[in-house]
Amino acid sequence: MPQSPASSSNRQRLRWLALFLLLIAVAVGAWYFAKQPKRADQDKTDSIEVTLGDLEENVTAQGKLEPKEYVDVGAQVTGQLQKIYVKIGDNVQAGELLAQIDPRIYAARVAADEANIKNLQAQLTGQQAQVVFAQQQYDRNRELLQSKGISVQDFQNSEFTLKNAKATAESLQAQIEQVQSTLNGDKTNLGFTKIFASMDGTMVDQKAREGQTLNANQTTPTILQLAKLDTMTVRAQVAEADVMRLRSDMPVYFTTLGSGERRWQGTVRQILPTPEVINNVVLYNVLVDVDNRDRQLMTGMSTQMFFVLGKAEQVPLIPVNALGPRQRKADNASGHAYQVKVLTEQGVQDKTVQIGLRTRRFAQVLEGLAVGDRLQVNSGTDDKAKNRRNNQGYPGAGVPRL
Repeated sequence: MPQSPASSSNRQRLRWLALFLLLIAVAVGAWYFAKQPKRADQDKTDSIEVTLGDLEENVTAQGKLEPKEYVDVGAQVTGQLQKIYVKIGDNVQAGELLAQIDPRIYAARVAADEANIKNLQAQLTGQQAQVVFAQQQYDRNRELLQSKGISVQDFQNSEFTLKNAKATAESLQAQIEQVQSTLNGDKTNLGFTKIFASMDGTMVDQKAREGQTLNANQTTPTILQLAKLDTMTVRAQVAEADVMRLRSDMPVYFTTLGSGERRWQGTVRQILPTPEVINNVVLYNVLVDVDNRDRQLMTGMSTQMFFVLGKAEQVPLIPVNALGPRQRKADNASGHAYQVKVLTEQGVQDKTVQIGLRTRRFAQVLEGLAVGDRLQVNSGTDDKAKNRRNNQGYPGAGVPRL
């Protein structure tokens, strides 16, 4: 049966529409695959130039400030705290009166001891008279006994009386010494009711208040704290992976949250051998002293520490990702040996270089390369973007490297 012209025209339009949709699908697919990111292993080969720069190798840590010299002033006797004569921030001198505890109980004990001593001394005076009288009787009876003027029994009685009188006198003397010792202790406790500064310093903390009853029978209650603020100490916590790289007298600098661009300089005074374990992380305390005569540093401030392992200015530098396998170091060679790929007119050549200071990003070239040499570096798209953001990644002078 012959087809009508209208039916043939409809089929033609459907064929063209299907072809058009197919072309659109192919174009969309091509665009989609073109926009897909390349795999991480599809790296491009870049080159980098050896340039001059400053480099500083350091160990970083967090720290807290505390006074180098301080003392907790406490009470050695129990009683009510009557008066505190200084306030936080006051500068005091050694021997200055800081606080007063109610002295009445201790004054009463001293008075009782003194009265007891007077009583015993009076008894001793009377007993010493008895000793003198007993001695006279003994001497007289001894002469009479030789002439048989008295019996042996009377002589023995006088001898007993003399010895007994002397013993009683010695007992009274011992009692006086015992009470005198008690008196000395009570006088000492009475003196402890006045609390004096043991050193020059600044009152930095107050633990007790006026009117508070202090109990010194079990523990020594702290009233206030004195500190010398001219020299502060940073207690830095260094990870066990880094602490073996530190040493005494190593230069250190640090910043605080509010210091802006200011750096404080110091040196390592001591590395404490006993660690602290925080959340299964082993940390060692490293003490660093710093001058604080301008009083800008305060107790409890947080610090960012930089322990300087080495420093070099205007030396040849290359990125660490330009370093190849580590090589065996030749005799008398300095630094560490690595293999790098150098771009020359003859092509890429392997070369061994000596590396000195090294950070996480850059390394100092000691031998094997000159400024201007170009090295082959395998870096992906992300690395190239980082280099562009970092102005090709070379450090400037005075910038800490982590």
